[in-house]
Amino acid sequence: MERGSFTITPDGPFSLAEAATFGFGQRAGGDWDGVMRLAFCLDGYTGQVAAEVRQDATGAVHGTVDAPAGADLGRVRAQVARVLSLDHDGREFSRVGERDPVIGRLQAAAPGLRPPLFYSPYEAAVWCVLSARRPARQMMQVRDRLSRAHGRVFELAGEELAALPTPEQLLAVDSFPGIPADRIPRLHGVARAALEGRLDAGRLLGLGPGQSMAELQELDGIGPFYSSLIVVRGTGFTDVLPVGEPRVRDLAARLYELDAPPSEAGFRELAQPWKPLRTWAAVLIRGAAARVLGDAGASAGVR
Repeated sequence: MERGSFTITPDGPFSLAEAATFGFGQRAGGDWDGVMRLAFCLDGYTGQVAAEVRQDATGAVHGTVDAPAGADLGRVRAQVARVLSLDHDGREFSRVGERDPVIGRLQAAAPGLRPPLFYSPYEAAVWCVLSARRPARQMMQVRDRLSRAHGRVFELAGEELAALPTPEQLLAVDSFPGIPADRIPRLHGVARAALEGRLDAGRLLGLGPGQSMAELQELDGIGPFYSSLIVVRGTGFTDVLPVGEPRVRDLAARLYELDAPPSEAGFRELAQPWKPLRTWAAVLIRGAAARVLGDAGASAGVR
C-alpha cells in the first residue's frame, strides 16, 4: 500500500462534521473526533482504498489516502468528493434557502449539511440486500464482519475500518454467519452486475433516475424502494424528489404547518422552490427537522 493526499476546496457551505455524524445505511454516525474515516471499493471495483478526511479552519477538506501501489489518486479524490457531495456547488443550495424560509431555517440549524452518500451504487446495493427486513444495527455488524473476513482492513487515525469485499471477492463467499442463505444468490447477482458495469455511478447518472431505477429492479431483491435508495444515495442525483416517502411528507407538513401531509402532487408543488437540489432539501429535512421541531421523533426512520 502507498500513502498519498489530496485537497478539495468546497464551493459554498460544507461541514465535514455534519457528514461524519449523519447516520444512514451502514453508517451509525455518532461521535466526532475531527476525522472522517472512509474505506471502500474504488470505482471500477477491482480493489479497496481508504482515506482519513479532515477539514481545516478555512473550510478546505484534506484527505490522506491508503491505496494499492500505482492507484490513481485522482479517482480516489473524485469518489470521496461524490460521497461527500463536494462535486457540486453548494452556493446554489444557499440560494434555495433564500427562496424558501423553511429550508433556510433548516440550513441554519444544520450549517453545511450536504447529503452523505454510499460509497458507490455497488455498496448501496449490497447494503440493500443485507438489510432488507432486518434490523439495521444488526446488519451493520454483519457487514463489518463480512468486510473483515473477505475485504480489506485499514488502520485510520488509530482505528480499524474494513472495506467491503470487491465483487470478485464477494462471488467467492458461499455462506456467512448472519446472512440468510437466500441472500447469498442475491449478493452474487449484485456482484455480477457490478463486474458487468451495470452499477457504474457514471453510467447510472447518464441514464437518468427513472431508467436507472427501472434497470436496478431487474436485480433479485431490489424493488422500487431500494432501487430509489441506490440511485439517489449511491449515485449522486441531486434533484430527485422522494414523493413515495411518507416520512418526508409528514415532516414537511409539520415544518410548513400544514393541516395534513401533502399528496404526491401537493408535495411536488411545495418543492418547486427547492429545484435544482430537491434531493438535498429532502435529506436536509430528514437530517435537521428534529433540531427545528425540537423533538427526537422527527429524526426517526430511514435517512
